[in-house]
Amino acid sequence: MAKQSAEGERVVLGLKGGGSLPLTLSASDREKLFSSLEKGGWIDLDDEDGPVRVDCSQVVYVRSESEEHRVGFGLG
Repeated sequence: MAKQSAEGERVVLGLKGGGSLPLTLSASDREKLFSSLEKGGWIDLDDEDGPVRVDCSQVVYVRSESEEHRVGFGLG
């Protein structure tokens, strides 16, 4: 399950050239992002810190930040 704040879900966009862009998006903006990645072009999103315009052709990955980070070995 992805980490969610009162405002939305945390995602990180990996960008060509090695940069990354952490965002907190509403469910509707997250779906808008995923739809736009298939089409390319520019998209306007509302992050918790303000509006963001993203060139989808420059996004190489999207990571949802996990609520739980587990380290260890399964017993079984």
